[in-house]
Amino acid sequence: MDSSSTRRRNTRRKLFEAAVTLIAEQGFSSTTVDEIAERAGVAKGTVYYNFASKTVLFEELLRHGIELLTDSLQRAADETAERGGSRVDALDAMIRAGLDFICRYPALTQLYVAELWRTNRAWQSTLMQVRQKAIAVIESVLREAVADGELSEDIDIPLTASALFGMVLVAALDWQSFQPERSIDEVHSALSRLLQGRVGGSR
Repeated sequence: MDSSSTRRRNTRRKLFEAAVTLIAEQGFSSTTVDEIAERAGVAKGTVYYNFASKTVLFEELLRHGIELLTDSLQRAADETAERGGSRVDALDAMIRAGLDFICRYPALTQLYVAELWRTNRAWQSTLMQVRQKAIAVIESVLREAVADGELSEDIDIPLTASALFGMVLVAALDWQSFQPERSIDEVHSALSRLLQGRVGGSR
């Protein structure tokens, strides 16, 4: 990769990080392009060179973040399969991957959850599309588990996938906000028991 491409990628990363932090702190409407540029350590014109507007920047930020999460979930499932683990083991590994991601990008996760409840945003369609990509990774593992006889055929795959996805997001945010003294291992263990009891136990 040439140096100009590397610089552009690094600049966009700085803008993403600055924008997500500021918007999490003070909201989308209250955050200005000037503030994003200042926090990122770049000129205001650099923001517009990389993104047509603040709205486009935020839309791309959400897309980029959820795609990172989707990649993490898929990698966790693939690595479990390579080790010979079961599909329920893969779901458990995906829970851990989700918790790791949220620990790494807490502000992005807070924004994502907040934006799910808004219907008047320009990026709502994009948000739904990238969310479905993440859900689809979980659905795929659930379908394989049913096909292999690990899980009951009666399981509602789309709803279960959404429930698992939402469980990790909400539990992690609650943990960070109200029970920060707990370790990630404790949180994962609690969610793992829920998985094994509610999904894995329905064979």
